[in-house]
Amino acid sequence: MQTKNLQGVKPIEIEHIDNNSAVRKMLLKRGIVPEQLPPADDIKKVERKLKNDEKNVLKTKNK
Repeated sequence: MQTKNLQGVKPIEIEHIDNNSAVRKMLLKRGIVPEQLPPADDIKKVERKLKNDEKNVLKTKNK
């Protein structure tokens, strides 16, 4: 937006669509199909796992 000095909703929408299309083409060229990617883990689930891992490391160090 800033580089191209885009102003107004329509030019920004077009740029957004063009960027998304370019990213999708690049992914497909590399054999990555977004619809076939597994869903990412929930952030809360990852945070809980990290906390548990930290606790386990601390317990192991204290033994």
